[in-house]
This record gives sequence, C-alpha cells and structure tokens, in this order.
Amino acid sequence: MKAHNPITQLEQLILNADARIFLKETAKWAFFIAILGIFGIAFMFLGAIASFFVFDALPQASQAQVPFDMGLATSIFYLVMALLYVFPIYYLLQFSTKLKKALNTKNDEVLANAFEMLKSHYKYIGVLFIIIISLNVLTVVAFALGAFAI
Repeated sequence: MKAHNPITQLEQLILNADARIFLKETAKWAFFIAILGIFGIAFMFLGAIASFFVFDALPQASQAQVPFDMGLATSIFYLVMALLYVFPIYYLLQFSTKLKKALNTKNDEVLANAFEMLKSHYKYIGVLFIIIISLNVLTVVAFALGAFAI
C-alpha cells in the first residue's frame, strides 16, 4: 500500500489573515526591488553609452598603453550585464503584480502564475550564480596553471 502525503492531497490551500498580510508585504517589496532593478538597467545602458564616448574622447597618448579599445570593451561589458539583469527583474516584476492581483481577486490560478514567476526568478539567479562560480574557478585554475608553467 502506498503512503499518502497529506500535503499533496490538498486540493486547496487556505491562506489565513497573517499569510495574506505577509504576501501583500512581500509583493510590495518585490515591486520596489523590481523598480530599482529597472533603474539599474537604465543606468547600465547609460554607462555603456557614456563609457564608449568618454574613452573615445581621451587623448591618444593615454590610450597607447591599452592594447584594445577600452571604450568599446567597457560598453560591451555594461551591455552584457544589463541584458543579463533584464530577465530576473522582469520575473520579479511579474511576480509582484500577479501576487497583488491574486490577493485582491482571490484567484488561485493567478496566484499559481505569480509563484511560477518567482520560481523562474530564482531559477535564473541560481543558474547565473553557477555560471559565475564556474567561470571564477576556471580563472583561478588557469592562473594557477600559468604560474606553474613559468
């Protein structure tokens, strides 16, 4: 006989007043963080444009020491960072707006969609961290191998 888990047998989950209050506050903070993220993305795009023109305007003597176009490299870096940041901010904003709507309308389907957005947000952040940590480990290994090669 198969054991049944009572949590998976629930057809509906009832939120008490405290849970609703906590979720409403969570939605407000998620919205606030998403708005700050949108401003951050805008500043990254502005930084990409500004760095391209600032490094381009430097005298040629100061640029002679750099083996590549520093303005272009910095602009590409800022653009890549901004593009990587768009998706988690989008997911967080969607989570916030859908959670507010679900709590106001008491719609279970919208609530499920809100939590799907939160799952996507954390999944994206988790994969991004794994990639960044892997790149850092590879960099350390490459430097270590380079140090031993000398």
